[in-house]
Amino acid sequence: MLQAQESVQELYERMREKLADVVPGAERRYKSELAHRINTLKRQRNAVVLGHNYMEPALYNSIPDFTGDSLELCRQAARTTADIIVFCGVRFMAETAKILNPGKTVLIPSPVAGCSLAQ
Repeated sequence: MLQAQESVQELYERMREKLADVVPGAERRYKSELAHRINTLKRQRNAVVLGHNYMEPALYNSIPDFTGDSLELCRQAARTTADIIVFCGVRFMAETAKILNPGKTVLIPSPVAGCSLAQ
């Protein structure tokens, strides 16, 4: 069962509580609006967002359905019933998610995102 979606203001307040000393208020406002739009699309498209620890703080704390390191996120990708997997991490992570879910659409928002360990 889907939970009620947070409003822009609720997202902003949650970001303020967690990130007041890290992300400026104007950026939190913009990012809360962006996060709200993305969360709406997730629900409409039956998508799940997997967020790696490397994500920038405002979006990391407002968009992903699951967060963690590469291994944990690939485990979550293998378990999901969503039609679309959006993997906010590096390319090899998205490739692993696709191998585990050959019948699903796997997207990576930043295909040039790198990782020194993957080099």
